[in-house]
Amino acid sequence: MRLIWMMLFWILPFSLSAQFLQKGDTIAIISPSSATDSTTINGGIRTLENWGYHCVVGRNALNDYHGFAGTIDERLEDLLWALREPSVKAIMCSRGGDGAAHLLCRLSPDTLRRYPKIMIGFSDITALLCAEARVGQRGIHGSMCHALKTYEGNDTVSQTLRRMLKGEMPVYRISPHPLNILGHAEGIVVGGNLSVFNDLAGSDYDPLLLPEIILFMEDTGEGMSKVDRMLHNIEMRGLLSHVRGIIVGQFNKYKHPENGFEDMYAMLHEYMKHYGIPVVFDFPVGHAHLRNFPIMTGIRARLDISSEGACLNY
Repeated sequence: MRLIWMMLFWILPFSLSAQFLQKGDTIAIISPSSATDSTTINGGIRTLENWGYHCVVGRNALNDYHGFAGTIDERLEDLLWALREPSVKAIMCSRGGDGAAHLLCRLSPDTLRRYPKIMIGFSDITALLCAEARVGQRGIHGSMCHALKTYEGNDTVSQTLRRMLKGEMPVYRISPHPLNILGHAEGIVVGGNLSVFNDLAGSDYDPLLLPEIILFMEDTGEGMSKVDRMLHNIEMRGLLSHVRGIIVGQFNKYKHPENGFEDMYAMLHEYMKHYGIPVVFDFPVGHAHLRNFPIMTGIRARLDISSEGACLNY
């Protein structure tokens, strides 16, 4: 297994349309995707309260309807409550799974614009993060209740999220990778789970329709052939002209070798070497918590990739 080093630097808080958090602010916990349990939610709340925040839980957050955390109407009700409630300053999703995209069919972009609040989550929550990015709002692709419960907020990934919530933005510097494609890029950071944002194709919430983007991707349990088709889908839609740089995160739980490629990175590199844009491989973002550093979406950043490594700087 290849080891990765990362250095974190910090820049001072800055102001955008949605405000960052201060001690005592309220975070709403909702479940827009798959069903969860009270142990997971309460464990996440303990960590957030130790960080100095007050937490409130959506009334439908513990529902279970065919594996989802309630019906579409119930999950949407909690999201709209969290957005519209003035005392709520940020929204943390309890878990991912499946189902967040259901809500987008009944959610107006104007609603997200009207109530700018930081959304926190990853995996299936990619759908909501992309929706926010499309209307000019930012979110955090990062840890949810399960990880905050498991590690009690004391690990480096959780502490990076803690500082980001306060507006202290990381400068990520990571070690070089032999497949990296060197160069420099600037753009709006969007992406997350590849299969989730790929399914938003052509909708009002498709993140690849934004001009000048830095696209990051990760996935779990998706075979190399399926990822191949998703890449072709992006290419056939003619949206590569919008992509200024690519961050390739962690892909796990897939069968390899496949299609003559040793692993997923080798296959991705085969396509991306023809794109003419910088690409960094093995960025620590994905479904394994200790390799899932928070990434702020919906804002501009600079990606620099050289023979000495890669740097993502907001």
